[in-house]
Amino acid sequence: MIPDDIAADAARTLDLCRRAGVRVATVESCTGGLVAAALTEIAGSSDVVERGFVTYTNEAKTAQVGVPAELIRRVGAVSEEVARAMAAGGLDRSDADIAVAVTGIAGPSGGTETKPVGLVHLAAARHGRATLHESHVFPGNRSSIRRASVETALRLIRTLAD
Repeated sequence: MIPDDIAADAARTLDLCRRAGVRVATVESCTGGLVAAALTEIAGSSDVVERGFVTYTNEAKTAQVGVPAELIRRVGAVSEEVARAMAAGGLDRSDADIAVAVTGIAGPSGGTETKPVGLVHLAAARHGRATLHESHVFPGNRSSIRRASVETALRLIRTLAD
């Protein structure tokens, strides 16, 4: 189900996490669980993948990982602040050492002048380290935007596991 190159990325990510002795949680909106799916495509991933949250709606972001509803109202779900809050909430509500969060507009609709289709905010948090954040406007269609988001999330996990 997962393309071979993404599976290879996921396998590298899992190996690095194993060597570092860290477990991972994912908190996903526009990727709908694809980061967790990529990681769990690899046999034996249960020693690294602690859990995955699919927080597709604003209400799910609040209920599952504690993103303040007021924050979402103020800055929007697709924002650095919400991505960071999602990652922090993933750590707080799991036994993981690293949480990666993805929120964005995969399209084909939903974009605005200030938040176009393809805009994705990603954050990765690890206990005792500064939270990482990246924003991208990925080109292409829904599938390519989600694929690029998964690749970026896996890279962020590797950065914090290293």
